[in-house]
Amino acid sequence: MALEQDLDLVEVAPQADPPVCRIMDYGKYKYEQAVQKKEARKKQSLVVVKEMKMRPKIDTHDYETKKGHVVRFLQQGAKVKMTIMFRGRETVHPELGQRLLDRLAEEVSDIAKVDTPPKLDGRNMTMVLSPHKDSIHSKPQQQQQQPTRTRRKTQSRPPKQEQEAAPAEEEKEPARPIKVTRAEGG
Repeated sequence: MALEQDLDLVEVAPQADPPVCRIMDYGKYKYEQAVQKKEARKKQSLVVVKEMKMRPKIDTHDYETKKGHVVRFLQQGAKVKMTIMFRGRETVHPELGQRLLDRLAEEVSDIAKVDTPPKLDGRNMTMVLSPHKDSIHSKPQQQQQQPTRTRRKTQSRPPKQEQEAAPAEEEKEPARPIKVTRAEGG
């Protein structure tokens, strides 16, 4: 029957009693499966984990800067792994790191929740924050694309009425080269 219809005989369920076969175009079936997998991959979101490291004796300005980075990462939809690194005698006082992580979790509680509570792993204490669904801000298309740089023209064009007369004037005077100066250094 499959040969008469110019189709393939495909065994669908070999474990069934009796085995189940189906007459179909196997090439078309494989193509449709590949298209479905591709669509599923487009719809799935990749979870990005950003890491921010601190020390227990961090200054207030440094803390606020790092907190700003954490807020930005969370608003972009990434999870954030906070790490407090202890050195020397700091390892005797893990409660300082615990207090710091708890303070950060409380300050970003409106946009994130604690996935993994603070936990001491050797000389490091880690905590994972994940964003709430409603706090994620997607970037507009214009900001995601890098703006292309255009070169400035140093001479302005004459108005349209003067453009007709301009070619005659340009023939009389040779064009001066434009001097371009670039700043040196970094």
